[in-house]
Amino acid sequence: MTLSQKNLRILVVDDSIVFRMMISDVIGNIPGMEVVGTARDGHSALARVTSLKPDLMTLDIEMPGMDGMEVLTRLKSQSPRVGVIMLSSDAGRGGRRIITSLEAGAFDFVLKPSEKNVTENKRKLEKDLAPLLRSFSRRMEIRSILNSHRTDVSLDRSVLPPITETKTPDPIVPAFTADFPRNSSDVVAIGVSTGGPAALARLIPALPGNLTVPILIVQHMPPGFTRALAESLDRQSKVPVVEAQDGDILVPGKVFIAPGGSHMKIVSAGNRTKQMIRITQDPPENGCRPSADYLFRSVAHHFKDRATGVIMTGMGQDGDKGLALMKEHRAVIIAQDEATSIVFGMAKQPVASGIVDIVAPLDNLAREIMKTVRPTFGM
Repeated sequence: MTLSQKNLRILVVDDSIVFRMMISDVIGNIPGMEVVGTARDGHSALARVTSLKPDLMTLDIEMPGMDGMEVLTRLKSQSPRVGVIMLSSDAGRGGRRIITSLEAGAFDFVLKPSEKNVTENKRKLEKDLAPLLRSFSRRMEIRSILNSHRTDVSLDRSVLPPITETKTPDPIVPAFTADFPRNSSDVVAIGVSTGGPAALARLIPALPGNLTVPILIVQHMPPGFTRALAESLDRQSKVPVVEAQDGDILVPGKVFIAPGGSHMKIVSAGNRTKQMIRITQDPPENGCRPSADYLFRSVAHHFKDRATGVIMTGMGQDGDKGLALMKEHRAVIIAQDEATSIVFGMAKQPVASGIVDIVAPLDNLAREIMKTVRPTFGM
C-alpha cells in the first residue's frame, strides 16, 4: 500500500471534551484522515505520541498545566517528524503564543470557531482544517518518495537528479532569465502563507540594518495575529518591522506586514512624489484577505521595473497573477525553492511558467534580495 492510500494518523489534544469531540468528528468526516486517539493534557499527549505513533497532532495552545507551547517544544525534541497544527480560541491573548509556536516549527494554526450553532462551528472548523490536513498529507507523501529515492540503489538517476544535502546550496538561476537587472529595485513585495512565520523569522533578521528600500509582506493570517508576528520579527531584526496602517508612507529600511483580514496596496501620496499604504476591505481574492495578488498588482502599477517580487512557502496560487503582471513590467521575481518550503504551492506555478528570475533556498533569499535593490533609495 502506498502512502497516498494510507490514512493520515491524527492525535487530537484539547483540555475541553467538547472540542475534542468536535475536532474528532470533523476529522473523521474528511477522506484520508483518521483520529487514532485523543488527549486532554500535555503529559498524556506526549505519552500517546509514543504509543500511537501519529503523523500529526492538533494541539490546543491554551491548556492548564503543560500548555501547547511546552508540548510543542518537547515534541520537537522527542518526535520531530510528528506535525503539529495549533488551535487557539483567542486571537488577541493567544496571538503571540501562536506566532512563537509557528516560529518553533508548528505546521500551521486554526482559530477555534465561536458560533452559537454546533453545526456552524463544525462547518467552519472543517473549512479551515481540511486544507491544512490535506496539505500536510501531501507533504508526507512527497517526503516518503524522496526518502525512498535516497535509499533505492536501483533508481534510474536519469529520471531523478541526485538529491544534495548541502546546507546552503547555490541559487538556481533559470537560463532564460539569468541576465535580469541587478541593483534596480526601489521596493520589495513578498507573498507567503503556510510555513511563513518560521520562514520570515529566518529571512527578515538576515537583512542588513542599512536596507535602502521598504519591504511589503502579505502573510495569510486572520485578524489579531499579524501584529504579534510583526512584533516578534521586530525584536529579532536589524530593521524595524510593523503591522501596516492605512496612510503609512513608504520609507526605506522598514518592513510593513499587511494586517490580517485586510488587503494592502500602494497608492500615490498627495504630492505624488511619495507612495503610501492603503488598507482596504475589498473582497477576498483567491479566498484570501490579505492577498498577495492584490499587493503585487499595485506594486506593478506604481513601481514597474523598479520592484522585486518574492514568493515563498504557502498553499494555493495566490500571487501567481500578480507576479506575472510585475514580470510584464520587467520587475525581478524571486522564489523560495521547493526543498526549503513547508508547502511548495504559491511558488510552484510562477516557477513552472518561467516568470521567476531566481529560485533560492530560504537561507539564501536575503542575499538574493539585496542583489536586486538600489544602493540608494530612489523613489
